[in-house]
Amino acid sequence: MTNYIRACALSDLPDSEALGVEVAGEPVAIVRTRGEVFAIRDVCSHAEVPLSEGEIDGCTIECWLHGSRFDLRTGKPTGMPATEPVPVYPVKIEGDDVLVSIDQES
Repeated sequence: MTNYIRACALSDLPDSEALGVEVAGEPVAIVRTRGEVFAIRDVCSHAEVPLSEGEIDGCTIECWLHGSRFDLRTGKPTGMPATEPVPVYPVKIEGDDVLVSIDQES
């Protein structure tokens, strides 16, 4: 059974920006873009800095430090220097609540 935990309010998410939160002690970047909401581990697999401080371009997030890019749907790197994926998590919207399950990666 998947356990969903409230991460933030949907109304707190500006379009095409990331919000860094903690979900059950795990750093998670919540992103609203193109009418969808994504949750990705808020740590770059290359330099271990917060991805939530980077820029959003469509369905990718860019690490501010070295420019690594990650697909918000899969966590796979789409731009160097990162070569390892970042975990992404299932998201549900209930009313104004953004719920994330860190029990399982998508």
